[in-house]
Amino acid sequence: MTQINCTKCPRLAAYIASIKAIHPDYFCAPVPPFGDQDPELLVVGLAPGRGTNRTGRPFTGDVAGELLYPMLVKYGWATGHFEAKKDDTIVLHQCRITNAVKCVPPENKPIGSEITACRALLKAELAQMPSLKAILCLGTIAHHSVIRSYGLKPKDYPFKHHVQYILPDGRLLVSSYHCSKYNTSTRRLTPQMFEDVFKTLAAFLKQHPCNQQKENLTS
Repeated sequence: MTQINCTKCPRLAAYIASIKAIHPDYFCAPVPPFGDQDPELLVVGLAPGRGTNRTGRPFTGDVAGELLYPMLVKYGWATGHFEAKKDDTIVLHQCRITNAVKCVPPENKPIGSEITACRALLKAELAQMPSLKAILCLGTIAHHSVIRSYGLKPKDYPFKHHVQYILPDGRLLVSSYHCSKYNTSTRRLTPQMFEDVFKTLAAFLKQHPCNQQKENLTS
């Protein structure tokens, strides 16, 4: 579980404190995950952006959320209307969103020791979700953090957009370019490219034996 008072990373703690001094109404703490406690889909981002540091909810207040949350709604992992605030009407269903690094880093760039310090939290999250069937990693850092959380070597599971791997526990790992403003504005990641990733996840989960069994029981 994310510790709100965590100060393991001095650089991040000092940066957050400096923001809090200017904006006392901001969340300014390690941002906890959002969504179901035991989902079928886990979305792993890089780290909180400035907007998320303000609101205290992953991808809320940052441009990246404007692409991510509507896509979750479109494919049934969320309902409601997304806004750049924590008290909108978005509710996640069988989905959870977390970050590889829990605190906002300067210039959106965490350093190696900060990524490593948060990996124990990510590893614990992965272990506490027995119903988890698929993981969506947004960006290289999230991808590598999940791979290392499994005790695997990134060189054996290289990152690229829309790459797919079956992990040792049978979960599907799908990675995408991060839906950041930079990637979308430069067209490195287009809405169609991002949606294709969700189509892959939806198809995998629809055909998963557990979900097939549920359909048979209700048909």
